[in-house]
Amino acid sequence: MAAILDRVTQKLQDHARLGREDALELFETRDVVRLGRLADQVKRERWNDRAHFVINRQINPSNICVLSCRFCDFATKRGRPNAYEMTIREVVERCSAELREVHIVGGLHPDWTWEHYLEMFRAITAAYPQIQIKAWTAVEIDYFSKKFRLSVEEVLRQLQAVGLAALPGGGAEVFSERVRKALFPFKIGAPRWLEIHRIAHRMGIPTNSTLLYGHMETHEERVDHMLKLRELQDETSGFMSFIPLAYQPGKTQVVSRQASALEDLKTIAIARLLLDNVPHIKAYWVTMGEEIASVALHFGADDMDGTIGEERIMHAADAASPVSLTRGRLVELIREAGCTPVERDALYRTIDISDPSTRPKPGEVHSGDSLRIVPSPSTHSVRSGSRAQSRDEAP
Repeated sequence: MAAILDRVTQKLQDHARLGREDALELFETRDVVRLGRLADQVKRERWNDRAHFVINRQINPSNICVLSCRFCDFATKRGRPNAYEMTIREVVERCSAELREVHIVGGLHPDWTWEHYLEMFRAITAAYPQIQIKAWTAVEIDYFSKKFRLSVEEVLRQLQAVGLAALPGGGAEVFSERVRKALFPFKIGAPRWLEIHRIAHRMGIPTNSTLLYGHMETHEERVDHMLKLRELQDETSGFMSFIPLAYQPGKTQVVSRQASALEDLKTIAIARLLLDNVPHIKAYWVTMGEEIASVALHFGADDMDGTIGEERIMHAADAASPVSLTRGRLVELIREAGCTPVERDALYRTIDISDPSTRPKPGEVHSGDSLRIVPSPSTHSVRSGSRAQSRDEAP
């Protein structure tokens, strides 16, 4: 097993790309500590000891969905006791002046009109113009396109006009037809998901990417998923981050237990090594827990997402993590890992948090420590056709 780590070490020294077989062998290594050191080295070459976070709110406007995916505990049908749908006013009321980002995803609602979705964004931007809206997965964009008979480009163009800043990376699950047919047969597959993100990138809309792991997928399917993302990123440079999402078994009984902490850390580390063209690797504390997410900052992750506010999807599957974290707790977790907390916005632009009004309250983190952040050294670009559009963003 040491041979694969020696080989990867040499490839990193030679600035050579890891291949499929490299990644598969890394999943089999027992020397997780050395694997973590390699991933941490790559992370530090790009980010030094920085760890990013955002003051954000997740809003899931409705859990009513036209699909019935076997692996999902969140979605339901109208009339069931757990069904809900928020009014636009209720969505806006969940926003607040301190937010930098609002993350909106939900069920594929059978009755809402296209104007309803547009008005939701208009209402948010009118009330809180400082908030960047990151909303609707590729699954939802595809649904809007088909339901309202609009091209994907037109859907995105109209959403941009009312405030869309970025697309989240959800809905990818794992790019395996075998798994799709077993767990979510009526959901879009890899070609359509990748096509929608390609279109967004060409329009100058940055997006995130995800992998849902720890259910029935194999290591081969995880690696193939990452390689498809890497291939698209080579073409467009539009992905801001990659987010491994640990599957929450909940009531679905697809698996009896969640992936282990070692599997979480391996997946983070291998993602950092394999996805050499994706700027940020996120340790999503909602699915892996606060402590493992903090440790993951030494296994290649450089981002811990944000405060969240009220996470419903993973908690519908009985996630053990809190539904939200305070800014102070995020900073504390980052500092306990020996990293420098960097507050960002939805596009990974660094925010100067040295202003006294934004410093942690006494008791939340160690007092007296400066949190002034040096601007990030480089920019992120989203290619539009053959021309790169530079963004004031920190890759």
